[in-house]
Formats: sequence, structure tokens, C-alpha cells
Amino acid sequence: MRAVRVDEFGGPEVLVVREVPAPVPGPGQVLVEVSGVNIIYLDTLIRSGLAEDHFPVTPPYVPGGGVSGRVVEVGPGTDPAWLGAQVVGETGEPDTADDRARLPVDGYAERAVVHEDALVRVPEGMNTADALALMIDGATALTLERAARFTPDSWVLVLAATGGAGSLVVQLARLAGARVIGAARGPEKLALARELGAEETVDYSEPGWTKRVTEITGKGADVVVDGAGGALGTAAFALTADGGRFVSYGTASGEFAEVDEAEAERRGITALGLFDLDPPDGAGHRDLVRLILEEARAGHVRPHVGLTLPLERAAEAHAALEGRRVLGKVLLVP
Repeated sequence: MRAVRVDEFGGPEVLVVREVPAPVPGPGQVLVEVSGVNIIYLDTLIRSGLAEDHFPVTPPYVPGGGVSGRVVEVGPGTDPAWLGAQVVGETGEPDTADDRARLPVDGYAERAVVHEDALVRVPEGMNTADALALMIDGATALTLERAARFTPDSWVLVLAATGGAGSLVVQLARLAGARVIGAARGPEKLALARELGAEETVDYSEPGWTKRVTEITGKGADVVVDGAGGALGTAAFALTADGGRFVSYGTASGEFAEVDEAEAERRGITALGLFDLDPPDGAGHRDLVRLILEEARAGHVRPHVGLTLPLERAAEAHAALEGRRVLGKVLLVP
């Protein structure tokens, strides 16, 4: 079968389609004929070798963490009712003793193994691409919502407001009655942020954006949700109102935001990073996926898929993400 393989860390050009052995589902697993592949910014960091400290991966490997598609085979002890189902799920490695196990086969492929306990059926009447776009970023957005504690009429500043998770955070904050400032780069992204529910927008590629946030809020944002990280996230921390909440999860700038812990304590700011976040009410990832899919089916939130490319153009997809040229989600289609 065809899969995108990374033989060495590097730029987008190291993503090359190869013929690799098809994975075989083991006990408690299914084989999915992939209809769509989810791409997240973390994939680009892993591919470049910049995420080894937190996500150790050794080439050669097939990237990807989530797929949509049809279940075409079930492994031993797996519920046969999954056969033929349209699903989304996080990928896993084949449980084999031969050489195939040396090459992790994940999402960027024509077929992928998914553990049964990671599968979620696509709700009746829902577009499979929308379900895939919501699978990882939707679960993240619900976790961010819990950490942020949006309240009516509070000011919420969302950095990377048109990214996969950020675009959903904007919508969830609006559903809670908050007043949202969407921060992004360029007029197209700002227009999308307003379409998704942002009351105000700021372009953080232009000087004076932090002053504009202060002018809008008067005292700073009650909640900052930072999907950018780096210098942008650090600047946004300073915009958090005394007694507010700063929730940072993104590294779109290449690194996490730096938070002055002493300053946070002095000003009564609750500062949470990616690894401090807990899912709502102890829910597992599968529960969060089901919940966000139901929210979407009810019309409360919607994903924005900005780019869909064939498997052979995975390098182009990564380059577009890294170049900040995409509004919303990027998907691959085998």
C-alpha cells in the first residue's frame, strides 16, 4: 500500500510516498480503509526533529495521528459489528512479530490500524471530513474550554484564532456568552475569526496589536487562550487581567510561551500550560470526540477545512501549515 514515509528528520521535502507493507490488525484492533488523514501542527514539529524531547520518534516512520474511513477488517477478539462502519479514530501500530513492526504505520497511509477503544462512529448525516477535522482539535478545544472557564460578558483573547483548535475555541467562548477577540495574521484570517463569532479582531503581525487589545478590554483580557506560543504568547500573557486565566497550548511560533511565574502569582493569574490541562469531568479522548461531534451535529460548532490535498502532496500540506498560509484545518486524501 502507499504511505507517506519520513526516512530522516528535515523539511517538508522528507515526506515521500513509498510502498510499504499493509498493517495487520491485532487483538482489539481494526483495519481502516482511509478516506481522510488529519494533519496537525505537531506533525510538522515531529517531522523536523524539534519535538524529540516531548514526542520521541525515530525515523523511519509514517506520520499521522488520526484518520477517517471504513472498517474493512477486525482483529482477533474485536467486535465484528465494526465491519463496514464509517469511523474516525487515532491510529495505532500493528501488533506483529515480523519486520513490519519496525516501521510504525500511522495515519498518512491508504490503510491504518486503530484500536477498538479509540474508534468513534461518524454520526448519521454528518460529513466524514467534518468529523475528521473535529476529532483531535475538537477534543483539544473542549479541554481548553474547561481550563479557561468562559463566563458571560468576559473578554476572551484567542491567539491563532483560525487554527484547528483556535477556531473552535472562538465558537465555544461565544456559546458561553463571552466577548471574543480573535488574534491572527492577515485580513483573510481576521475575516474568518469574525465569521466564527469574534466580536473584535487584532492582527498580531502588525505593531501595536497589544495596545489595541488593551484599548478594547480596558483592563486586559479576563481569559487568554494562546495557540501561538513563543514571543506572541509571552506578549499575550502580559495582556491577561489581574485575577484572570492564561491558558497556553500552542507552539505555532516554534516554542511555548514563557510565563513569569512570580508575576502570575503577584497578579493572581492562573497560568496553565499544555501539560497542565485535564479533560472535563475526567472524560477520555473518545468521550470528548463524541461530545464535539454531537455539538457539531446540533449546529453549535463547525470546523473550517481550509486545505485538502492528496497523499502525494503531504509536503505541500506541511509547508502551507508552517508558512501560516492555511485558514483552519488541513486534511490529506489517499
